[in-house]
Amino acid sequence: MAKNILHMITPLAHMSPFDVNMAIDAGYDATATYTNVSLDEVTGLVQDAMFSRSPRDAVRTGVFIGGKDALLALDMLDAAGKALFKPFEISLFADPAGSFTTAAAMIAVVDKTLKEKKGRALRGAAVSVFGATGVVGTASAVIAALEGASVTLVGREGIERTARHAAEVNRRFGVHLAVADGSTTETKAAILAATEVVLCAAKAGVRVIDATEIAGAAKLMIAADVNAVPPSGVEGVDAHANGAPLGERDALGVGALAIGNVKYRTESGLFRQMTESKTALSLDFRQAFELARTLA
Repeated sequence: MAKNILHMITPLAHMSPFDVNMAIDAGYDATATYTNVSLDEVTGLVQDAMFSRSPRDAVRTGVFIGGKDALLALDMLDAAGKALFKPFEISLFADPAGSFTTAAAMIAVVDKTLKEKKGRALRGAAVSVFGATGVVGTASAVIAALEGASVTLVGREGIERTARHAAEVNRRFGVHLAVADGSTTETKAAILAATEVVLCAAKAGVRVIDATEIAGAAKLMIAADVNAVPPSGVEGVDAHANGAPLGERDALGVGALAIGNVKYRTESGLFRQMTESKTALSLDFRQAFELARTLA
């Protein structure tokens, strides 16, 4: 039987060792990495990988797209898909900085916690995303919006950059992400007062929401934080928290390690799907969320 070979593409100077390890542990026999790759180089690399194997063995070839830019990764995935044609179709998977699988895991755990501990669905919930223009924030906002949540991207340094980002995301995915100014204590308090679910995807080691702000969030049901580096992004949310009490208003916390457990199994599971599938797959945050829901 043909070996499972994964070609790993990134626009950055280095491919993530995390993703290389995950791919091999999930069943790939060999990986090859391509760094500093521009969008216009994707077609040539993908077709080179396609044509080196017989149509019968094409499905044993995969392309992984990394980096740290969610929208660029999706553009690369689109270019890779357009480069394929029968009978040389190969599998494709985009997960820049692990963001798609992390976001999928976060929303899956939040959705499960809402249903089991609050008797609520994510659909219709007021969701505020902090760290909204980053890779995890972007993907989690889109997933939540596609699930029917009312999502607001919070601009912690004003709304200009966040508004531009939201407009592009809305255009691409047909969602409606609102934007709010969270640059002052007063504006952030107003946002949190109307929020039912907080998704914190800010930089590691940066405290975004403190205990006083949590205490003032009268409608808050869940605060999820993907930051595992002290201090936590949301004060009071332990990295191990998986629906643990938060503050004095009956809110619940979901921490980075609870999310990370589902994220790890999601990324591994998608790589495994690629190695085992009899047909070519194309995977992004949508397929990641489908799998994460079954693992949460």
